[in-house]
Amino acid sequence: MDNLTHSLVGLAAAKAGLERWSPAATTLCVLAANAPDIDVLSVFGGRWASLHYHRGITHSIVGTLTLAILLPLIFYLIGLLVSRRSRKENQLKFRWLLLASLLVTATHPLMDWTNNYGLRPLLPWNGRWFYGDLVFIADPLIWLVLAGATFLLTSRTWRQKFFWTLLWLITSAGVILLPLRNPNVSIPLAIRIIWLVGFLGFIIARNTRIVRTWGRAIPIIALVSIVIYWGALALLHARALHLAEAEAALLAEQNGETVSRVAAMPELANPLKWRCVAETDRAIYRFETRVNERNGNGELLKRYSKPEGEAAVLAARAAEDWRSKIFLDFARFPVARVEGDCMTEALVQFADLRFTEPGGRGGNFSLEVPVECDTQNAEGTGVR
Repeated sequence: MDNLTHSLVGLAAAKAGLERWSPAATTLCVLAANAPDIDVLSVFGGRWASLHYHRGITHSIVGTLTLAILLPLIFYLIGLLVSRRSRKENQLKFRWLLLASLLVTATHPLMDWTNNYGLRPLLPWNGRWFYGDLVFIADPLIWLVLAGATFLLTSRTWRQKFFWTLLWLITSAGVILLPLRNPNVSIPLAIRIIWLVGFLGFIIARNTRIVRTWGRAIPIIALVSIVIYWGALALLHARALHLAEAEAALLAEQNGETVSRVAAMPELANPLKWRCVAETDRAIYRFETRVNERNGNGELLKRYSKPEGEAAVLAARAAEDWRSKIFLDFARFPVARVEGDCMTEALVQFADLRFTEPGGRGGNFSLEVPVECDTQNAEGTGVR
């Protein structure tokens, strides 16, 4: 998930009662909720280092546990140094900071698992990726619930009010205005209406007795609501996957193929529409399905044939490139398209169909590898 979501989870957990366990617990909770994303520092190693290390060891069980222990230890040592300089007793309670850190840090890989980017919890022993396929990497409804709950309890001073005003303006611009200006971003009208109504509702609630009456129960209700939301999405995902499997079986039958795997993945802010990818022995298909329509499957259907013959040889050669190895280790549904041949110049385009397609602007999710033919080996492989 995005770091705004992680930060709001940490703040909500603090306001739900963890902040009472020790001084500095609120700051600790927000940092702990984001701690596994320290692997973003790999971006300084370049594009491929970032792809290789992100959602890696720091998101694993071992890495998360290590960070959960290190963070309160750093807090406590800093508190100890400050107390010695000021000649006052260290007010930080390590035992309670540790417990809070363990609880909140664990939410990070859990939330990251819910989307289709995936994570590798078994590192360093096993690099297998796991995908929840429930929530898009950023979800406005989760923002609304968590931000609204924490806003009610943290909007007393003018600085806090300024912060929340700025945050609401930025996120609202993304939810309301971005779909109007960018045709590639689609947020249903119903979601935008819910956002506006919820936004106004929390502002009204801030000036009522709700905060005094419910107090710390508010963030607890918000966190429970997220779990319930996940449960609803799990039901919708099961329906979408069932429809996708039926569509994949039909496509495979029409083309004389055998289905090997199917996935249904969430779209931005639209729990009724899912992006589906189906792999067979000879191709990979991408299409959309809508869970509220019985016969609305196979929208925007595209078929990507797997390379054969000379193209397969060129794709295999391109896969030996060090960048390709990193990319293919990450890609869940990699496809390859070969342009040219050994008589001219061969270019192999790789893409992960979760996010883009060959030849498209996919950032870290696509790769182009030029291939030079070995004329000595070409005779044995049939490549000319």
